[in-house]
Amino acid sequence: MVDGFEARLAHARADIERLKAAVERRILGQSAVVDQVLWGLLASGHVLLEGNPGLGKTLLVRTLAACLTLDFSRIQFTPDLMPSDVTGTNVLVFESTGRATGRFELHKGPIFGQIVLADEINRATPKTQSALLEAMQEHAVTIAGTRHPLDEPFFVLATENPIEMEGTYPLPEAQLDRFLLKIVVEPPDEADLTAILRLSTGAPPAVPEPVLDAARILELRALCRAIAVADPVLAYAARLVASSSPRATGAPELVRRAVRLGAGVRGAEALVLAAKALALCEGRGHVAFSDVQRVALPVLRHRILRSFEGEADGITTDRIVEELLQTVPSRPPEVERAAREG
Repeated sequence: MVDGFEARLAHARADIERLKAAVERRILGQSAVVDQVLWGLLASGHVLLEGNPGLGKTLLVRTLAACLTLDFSRIQFTPDLMPSDVTGTNVLVFESTGRATGRFELHKGPIFGQIVLADEINRATPKTQSALLEAMQEHAVTIAGTRHPLDEPFFVLATENPIEMEGTYPLPEAQLDRFLLKIVVEPPDEADLTAILRLSTGAPPAVPEPVLDAARILELRALCRAIAVADPVLAYAARLVASSSPRATGAPELVRRAVRLGAGVRGAEALVLAAKALALCEGRGHVAFSDVQRVALPVLRHRILRSFEGEADGITTDRIVEELLQTVPSRPPEVERAAREG
């Protein structure tokens, strides 16, 4: 059985590497971002991409969709977008003569895709943003009292622009918490930008060939859940999340001063699931302490609310997460103390 599991891991790693290579033929200089998006896909979570305009966030999502045989849809969020524009609505059916039949048919909205691009999600009103909440959490939408399940796998990738605040509506904490990862897309360096210009200003690149289908994605998601996590690693993930609260006994001084509310249970679950996805990408059947540390920044940065003092001092949530990684021990304090004394 172990040999069979190891073979499945090796096959999964090969498939994931093929998918990543296909995406990176068009998305240059963003290897870390591509890795993190794949963590979200494998861990059955949703991803929020934040970055300045023109960094290829939308192209990344379109390219990933082209590499997967999944239904792709795009929602361009604007202030006048209504919830029914996202979910769809029931429409009265008419006969060819123009007479009403008294029967209603569901006209599905773009949320019924499998890979859904929510472009500039913070430009829509909270009422419209809330239309995504049920879909992201329950993988279903309710229209006129009827619940409609969404096709699996269902994966939302949202983008937001951090520099234009006029005419935007910050995402509520409840919706932010539904994103497994928040990925910050940084500008490319000179070498990567040169390669991008060579690719984008020449002949139009070929459309990527599909690499994986829906059935294989669901298999990989099931395999991701089967990755083992030892109790000490689980305890470390729980300790990291608990220490992000200023009221926790072991909270670092920076957390006590700069944080109003730390991450919760969903954040701890996301930490473990993302670490499992990272292990799966590397063909390993277990999660290491280093896996939890590597995924902590994109998992926790959007789940920590800063206090007034933290905002006034310009302390970012990234800095807070880095402080947690530096100060929270991987083993319980009493074990660390016994090890030093021994």
